[in-house]
Amino acid sequence: MNKVRLVRPSMEYREPYMSFYADWINSGEPMVPWVVGQAPDDFEAMLEFLYAEDSEEKLSNPHWVPHSTYWLLNEENLVVGAVNIRHRLNEKLLNSGGHIGYGIRPGSRRKGYASALLGEALEITKAMGLDQVLLVCDKDNLGSEKTILKHGGRFESEFTEDDGNIVKRFWIRLGG
Repeated sequence: MNKVRLVRPSMEYREPYMSFYADWINSGEPMVPWVVGQAPDDFEAMLEFLYAEDSEEKLSNPHWVPHSTYWLLNEENLVVGAVNIRHRLNEKLLNSGGHIGYGIRPGSRRKGYASALLGEALEITKAMGLDQVLLVCDKDNLGSEKTILKHGGRFESEFTEDDGNIVKRFWIRLGG
């Protein structure tokens, strides 16, 4: 795979992000990670939303955890993926959310981007001082499961969410 990189969201990537968002909308699929669902019509407001709770001091809801979002750019500077990294876990994230939520735009899948994105996200979590991270995927999402396993994921258990969806839970040791 050619050079890809994670970047922090900024106005510089407005047009590539709008294309990324349109790809998700046109697919009709649920947007992953959850922050991608924030409409970018007011791009500045969306950026403020993405940075609003990226530290303990900024948390406005006691049930949330600090989280950081990054976009994956391909060699053509197109936004092909997004990742939301949770700095710690609460009960909900421990059960079915994990430390890292990521998604690749529907039109760019099966090109190795998910693996590249997860690899970069794991480096960020390691730099944050985490020893291990939890990743989850829907039970029937074999592509995501393969990506997690490729990066050292160890299956722990399944969890049934309130809506009946079953997720598989994997831990990745970051080691040193």
